[in-house]
Amino acid sequence: MDRPKLVIFDCDGVLVDSESAHSEVVAASLTRYGLEITPEACMARFVGSRMATIGETATAMGATLPDDWVKEVYAEIFVKLRDGVEMIPGIPALLDELDAAGIPYCVGSNGSEDKMEITLGHIGIHDRFAGRIFSAYTLNTWKPEPGLYLHAAQALGVAAADSVVVEDSVTGATAAQRAGMRCFGYAPHDDGAGLAAVGATVFHDMAALPGLLGLAEGDRRREAPAQSLRSA
Repeated sequence: MDRPKLVIFDCDGVLVDSESAHSEVVAASLTRYGLEITPEACMARFVGSRMATIGETATAMGATLPDDWVKEVYAEIFVKLRDGVEMIPGIPALLDELDAAGIPYCVGSNGSEDKMEITLGHIGIHDRFAGRIFSAYTLNTWKPEPGLYLHAAQALGVAAADSVVVEDSVTGATAAQRAGMRCFGYAPHDDGAGLAAVGATVFHDMAALPGLLGLAEGDRRREAPAQSLRSA
């Protein structure tokens, strides 16, 4: 593919391995309020969803949640995240390659800015996205609607068609599709069929993404003339 002019990353599950911690807290909270559910079931059902939507769905499934449940569960999630999260393997090298290629990147997440400050700060890359962190809570537009991604592209002066999104959830991949952006679906634990069903190009290792973005291919093209001269 032609190189993109902007790469938009989702946060949880793409830059930082926080989905399991998130699901553990949500599962424990919902179980406490009458809906027995495992972290694995939470992840399968709710990954990428807005917390208010999770609450609405859980209520329909039998949970009895307090009016301030979203605020309460986020406070519990923040405590869990401050205990430590891991970076997705390969992210520093990927960001280095984008920097070297002069391709800007940003974050577009359904999570809050406070949450991203904790997670991205903990793994030491928050500063690399300074001024380029876009939250659905700040913009009041949530995936799967396209507004978050369209705003990010517009803020950085790049057309939607020249932007790509890196996502791990069907919700986020749907937002990319609706925004008219090509999506790369990161699926480290399964075949990514759900992502593929909404138009994402599935990959399983961040080390593969530079090649999918045309970076490795471009590097080979730049090396070719030098190889020809040496062979001559």
